[in-house]
Amino acid sequence: MKVRWRLLSVLMILALVAVACGDDDATTSSTGPAAASCELADLDLVSPGQLTVATGEPAFPPWVGTPTGDNFDEPESGVGFESAVVYAVAEEMGFSADQVVWVRVGFDEAIGVGPKNFDFNLQQYTITAERDEVVDFSDPYYSNAQALVAFADNPIANATTFADLADARFGVQVGTTSLDYIENVIQPSTTVSVYDSTVDAKSALEADQIDGLVVDVATAYYITAVEIPGSVVVATFGAPADAPDEFGMLFEEGNPLRDCVNVALSALRADGTLTSLEEQWLVDAGGAIIISE
Repeated sequence: MKVRWRLLSVLMILALVAVACGDDDATTSSTGPAAASCELADLDLVSPGQLTVATGEPAFPPWVGTPTGDNFDEPESGVGFESAVVYAVAEEMGFSADQVVWVRVGFDEAIGVGPKNFDFNLQQYTITAERDEVVDFSDPYYSNAQALVAFADNPIANATTFADLADARFGVQVGTTSLDYIENVIQPSTTVSVYDSTVDAKSALEADQIDGLVVDVATAYYITAVEIPGSVVVATFGAPADAPDEFGMLFEEGNPLRDCVNVALSALRADGTLTSLEEQWLVDAGGAIIISE
C-alpha cells in the first residue's frame, strides 16, 4: 500500500503541474508545501497522526449505520456508505482504521467561514458554487441519483420498469431536477402534480392524492427513515438526470489536504471501489431495485 501511495503522490505532483493554470482553488493548494507530498508525515492535519473526520448528529442510514442493524449513528463502525467511503479513503492514504477519529459538527456550522476542527466533513454536501466561495470541496464521491418513494401497499411499489409506472400519479416539487426527470425520462401518461415544496408533496402522498414521489436518493432515504412511517424507497433510477447533484467532502478553504484526498478518491474510482460501496450500501442494503428501462 505504501508503494502504491508513493506512486500516486508522484502522479499527483505531475497532475498539479499540469493544472498550474487552472482555477484559483487548485492553484492555491498546489503552492503549499504539503501539496507537494501526500506522505503521512507531510500532511497538514488538525491533529498530527490522525485523520479527523466530521459528520452530522445524528447521522443515519444508509449513510451511517451499525453492525447489528440496531439503532444507527455509529460512523466508527464502517457501516453505511459514507462511513465506508471514509475508511476506504483513509486506507488509500495510508491511515489505519484506528487513526480515523470522528467528530460531530452541524450541517450549517460546517459551511461557515473560518477554521475547522476537522480535516474534512461529509454529510451529503452538494457541491455548489455558492458554498465553494467559503469552503473547499473534494472531487465528487457520489452523484445523487433520482429515487421513487411510495407506500409499500401501493401497486407501484412492485414496479420494475418504466412501463410499470406509465399510469402512476406522481408528485414533485416545482423547479427541481426530479420534475425534469419525471417529464423527460419516466414520461407518465398522467399529469404530474407539482407542489410549491417537498413538504406539500409529502402531504399529498400521505393523503393518497398521489401514488409516489420522485426525489433524490438522499432525500428519499431521509423521508422513509424519519418523516413518513410505512413509506419505502421503491427504486433508484439508473438513467442519470441532466444535472445530478454531486456530493463532495468539505474542507476548510485552502486546505491542501484536499488534493491528497482527491488522489485517493481517483484511485478508488478507478479500481471500482466507489461503485462497489455504492451498490452495497445504497442499493443492496436499502432493498431498492434499479429501474433502467
